[in-house]
Amino acid sequence: MKNIVILILILSIFSFSCTNSSTKKTADLKMNTFVDGLLKKMTLDEKIGQLTLFTSDWSVTGGTMRKDYINLIEKGSVGAIFNAYTVDYVKKLQKIAVEKTRLGIPLIFGYDVIHGHRTIFPIPLAQASSWDLQAIEKSDRIAASEATAEGINWTFAPMVDIARDPRWGRVMEGAGEDTWLGSMIAVARVKGFQGDDLSAQNTLLACVKHFAAYGAPQAGRDYYTVDMSERSLYEWYLPPYKAAVKVGAASVMTSFNEIAGIPSSSNRWLLTDLLRKEWGFNGFVVSDYTSINELIPHGVAADSAQAGMLAINAGLDMDMQGSIYLNQLKDLLKSGKVSQETIDNSVRNVLVAKYKLGLFEDPYRYCSLEREAKEIMTPDNLAFAREFASKSAVLLKNSNKTLPIKRNIKTLAVIGPLGDSKPDMLGSWSAAGQSDKCVTLLEGLKNKLGNKTRIIYAKGCETDSCNTDGFAEALKIARQADFVILALGESASMSGEAASRSDLGLPGVQMDLARIIIKSGVTSAVVLFNGRPLAIEELDKIAPALLEVWFGGTEAGNGISDLLFGDVIPSGKLTITFPRNVGQIPIFYNVKNTGRPFDPSFPKDKYKSRYLDCPNTPLYPFGYGLSYTTFRYSNLSMQKTSLNKGEDIEASAEVTNTGEYDGDEIVQLYVHQKVGDVTRPIKELKGFKKVSIKKGESIKVSFILKMDELSYYHQNMSYNYDGGDYDLYIGPNSSEGLSISFRIL
Repeated sequence: MKNIVILILILSIFSFSCTNSSTKKTADLKMNTFVDGLLKKMTLDEKIGQLTLFTSDWSVTGGTMRKDYINLIEKGSVGAIFNAYTVDYVKKLQKIAVEKTRLGIPLIFGYDVIHGHRTIFPIPLAQASSWDLQAIEKSDRIAASEATAEGINWTFAPMVDIARDPRWGRVMEGAGEDTWLGSMIAVARVKGFQGDDLSAQNTLLACVKHFAAYGAPQAGRDYYTVDMSERSLYEWYLPPYKAAVKVGAASVMTSFNEIAGIPSSSNRWLLTDLLRKEWGFNGFVVSDYTSINELIPHGVAADSAQAGMLAINAGLDMDMQGSIYLNQLKDLLKSGKVSQETIDNSVRNVLVAKYKLGLFEDPYRYCSLEREAKEIMTPDNLAFAREFASKSAVLLKNSNKTLPIKRNIKTLAVIGPLGDSKPDMLGSWSAAGQSDKCVTLLEGLKNKLGNKTRIIYAKGCETDSCNTDGFAEALKIARQADFVILALGESASMSGEAASRSDLGLPGVQMDLARIIIKSGVTSAVVLFNGRPLAIEELDKIAPALLEVWFGGTEAGNGISDLLFGDVIPSGKLTITFPRNVGQIPIFYNVKNTGRPFDPSFPKDKYKSRYLDCPNTPLYPFGYGLSYTTFRYSNLSMQKTSLNKGEDIEASAEVTNTGEYDGDEIVQLYVHQKVGDVTRPIKELKGFKKVSIKKGESIKVSFILKMDELSYYHQNMSYNYDGGDYDLYIGPNSSEGLSISFRIL
């Protein structure tokens, strides 16, 4: 009887699988028949129109469109619009495309929904610091819901570029320096935006960017040259894009940079051989803003015609804002420099995306006034934004238990240029975020404390100014207080695109202000707002406490206040290294050892890989973050330390909460291969678990690691793992923890 039940179960599963497969094949056949039929009806001009993306003037003039663009939409010469949102405006533009053109092909509407739409969440680098994949996915699920409620069905996110140089301003838009963690976050974000059904009203097309290696520009300067070995490209920079494509990302955006002498927007190996043939990508590729035009100053195209030829033949489907395809493709086809098949393939990719969005079935499916009224900045969305702001903060220092602040405090001073600045709470790339609806730190504290505590405020100085006129007032305010919160850092505009910095210290005279206030002797803590790691070695020495809050979004002030008063215990950890000074950059945790590694036990040993004037170590390492409680690691063990190839690697450690608060700890697992076919990093993150531990409690944290996760690119570029000796580490960050050795036979 038992065997019969098992057989029935197996047959049921097989039948369900076959039914699903059959349903998908039927749906794909229907879609392909429709798209092929539409392609046959289209003129060349209409086809080129589908490959043309233009901007609305929303950011400058509100809901308006240039007259010449309106005329082009009416002709069917535009396939997509970006920077247009709100139901009335989108519906107006969509109506032109659907009702005034010959074939009525609907438009796609794209927008920079980077870390929230109306409800703005912490910047992506901050989100990564939560190490909470479910929260990251949820934030993008909410962002998709809000954006689609205002007519948007395509986002230019996620940015999955690995970045090891904090001088580059766009580190704020990514997940940090680690490839393994960055790949997991890329998957979470694509799932958050796209959900399970792209035709649903509350999902939109994700756009993985910037393909490829945009996060590795020389000198940390935006748009600059990228040059690296093939092995480094494959091992460190490509995996997050590949992970996003594998999980079904619908579109990919090319990067501005060149790699090994070839700009990404004209790189056929990158866009066709690798992306489509090797990885199986079946969505569409869009240029970044005028990046096809920029092939001319790059020096690979003599004019617009050659730029267009190179781009479309490389596999770039849609031209963002450059008008190159619109103006050149017709003549390029006539001259034989571009084939009809190449154009048709690109058009098909765009039409398929529109079909999957359900736009041919209902062009106005994202134009619901009811949704727009009900689904934006809801109480639940704002509550989650507050929670996420708390989860994303990282406690960098807390001498003598300076934080949390006691509830019975009588007078609290907030001093600094970021203490009451609404626009700066949003951070860069906040797009449709509304600064007037942001909660500042000062407002959050007032919400928290009400009339029970006197709260006083002085700006002290501007974020980036040499003017010290406000110092006297700030010192006066500080001396009246029982506790001072110093709100310091960058303005939101100092990170993001085109915001590279060569000096990563506190801008302006903020460090001077910090010295004066801390020297006054009043108990103080620094709350640090920024979009990148800063070089703050002196501040670390003199400040009793440092809380890194990044840019926390709409509910930043409330989330930070929850942390400062211990209603939430800090649990975030860095996903990008903080240098001691700019001279250490690039600095990251998974470095190679070199033939002459420096041993701190022999500080006078000159002929080693070291600086004369600075330690090799960072100020704060990857994975670092404190709590109001403390954790002790012990009893690291492995189920087996001698394994046959193909076996799982199982390891565990005991983690004890030895402090005064219940808390969350992000337990991290790293591996080091002692001898490889090519040199291997001293450590690589291969696992983490976020666990809640009550004070006084001990828990066993276990990991199972597949041997395939030890694979890397060998001398012949084969991808596999080796037998041999390895070290395994479990600890609180990349620089601390317990270690054990194992061998693969």
